[in-house]
Amino acid sequence: MFYVQRDARDRLLRVEAAPFAEMGETLPADDQEVQAWYANQAVETSLLQLKQSDLDMIRVLDDLIQALMTKGVIRITDLPAPAQAKLLDRSQARETLGGLNRLINDDEAGVI
Repeated sequence: MFYVQRDARDRLLRVEAAPFAEMGETLPADDQEVQAWYANQAVETSLLQLKQSDLDMIRVLDDLIQALMTKGVIRITDLPAPAQAKLLDRSQARETLGGLNRLINDDEAGVI
C-alpha cells in the first residue's frame, strides 16, 4: 500500500510507503500510476547521475586537451574557434583559482 498526494489536475505529486500529513489517498503497490511514478523517479535519478558525470567528464576532457597541447600533439589553433574560446576561458578561470590549490583537492576530500 502506498500513500499518495495529488495535485489540482489529479496527477500524483508525492508517493510514499508511510503515511504523511498531505496524503489524500492510498493506492495498492501494483497500481499503474504508482508503477509509472517509480519508473519516472528512476529515470530522473539516472538523469541526475548522468548530469554529474558530464560535469566530471568536462574536467577530464579539459585535462586531456591540456596534456595533448603540452606534449605538442595538438595545438589550440587545430581546434575550431568556438572550442578555442571555451578552452581559453576555462584556462583563465583555472589560472585565477591557481592560488587556491592548497584549498581545492581534486579528490574532493574537502576544503582546507
